[in-house]
Amino acid sequence: MTNLSGWDQVFRWLHVFAGIVWIGLLYFFNFVNGPFAGTLDADSKKKVVPELMPRALFWFRWGAAWTWVTGVLLLGIVFYSNRTLLLDNPDKGWGLGAIVMVAVTFLAVFLYDALAKSALGKNIKVLATVGFVLIGVVIFLMAGWAHFTYRAYLIHTGAMFGTIMAFNVWFRIWPGQQKIITAIKNGQAPDAAVVALAGSRSRHNTYLSLPLIWAMLNFHSAYFAGGNLGIQASWAWAVMLVVILVGWHIIWQCYKKAGKVKGF
Repeated sequence: MTNLSGWDQVFRWLHVFAGIVWIGLLYFFNFVNGPFAGTLDADSKKKVVPELMPRALFWFRWGAAWTWVTGVLLLGIVFYSNRTLLLDNPDKGWGLGAIVMVAVTFLAVFLYDALAKSALGKNIKVLATVGFVLIGVVIFLMAGWAHFTYRAYLIHTGAMFGTIMAFNVWFRIWPGQQKIITAIKNGQAPDAAVVALAGSRSRHNTYLSLPLIWAMLNFHSAYFAGGNLGIQASWAWAVMLVVILVGWHIIWQCYKKAGKVKGF
C-alpha cells in the first residue's frame, strides 16, 4: 500500500499540472481568443492563425491526454485497489452495479457524441436538458444501485465528464482545427460545418469543465456527503446536480463577459 500511496502523489501532481495546461487553454480559446479572432480581417488571420493555433493546440491536446491518463491511473490506485473507498459495503466486493457503472463512466462518451451529432445537438438548450437528465440518472445509479461511496460517485462523475472532454479534444476539435488552419493558411474560407462542430464541442467542454473541477476538489471532503446544511446522506448525490447547474450558469456569465471585454 505504501508504494501505491507514493505513486498516488506522483500521478496527482502530474494530473493537476496537465489539467492546468489543458483547462487554462480551453478558457483562453473560449473567453479570449474567440472574441479576439472576430476582430481580425482575412489578411491578419492568414498571418496569425497558422502561427498561433498549432502552438496552442499542441499544449491543449497533450494537456488533455495526460490529464485523462493520469486521472485513470489515479482511479486505479485510489479506488480500484481499495474497495473501502469505492463501495459502501466493501465486504460484498464488486457487484454487477459497480461493474456496469464503471463501464458507463468510460463509455457514456459514445452516447454523448451520438446525441451531439443528432438533431438534439443543434439546440444547446435541448441538448443540455437531455444531458442533465441522463447525468442525474447516472449519478443516482452510481449511488443507489452500484453502492458507490460519496467520494466514488463524485469522482466517477468527474471522470465521465473528463472522458467526454478528452474525446472532444482529440476526435472532434483537433481534426476540425487542422482543416480550419489549413484553409485559412491557403487564403480560403473554412468549411462552416467544420467550424460549427469544433466550436460547439469546445463550448461543451467549457460547460463541463467547472463541474469536473468541483468533482476533483470535493473528492477530498465529505462536507456535502450528508449531515450538513440539512442534506441527508441519501440525497447527497443530488448536490452534484445542483453544482452542475451553478457551474453552467457561471460559465454562461463568463461567455457574456468575454464578449464585452475590449482591447485598447
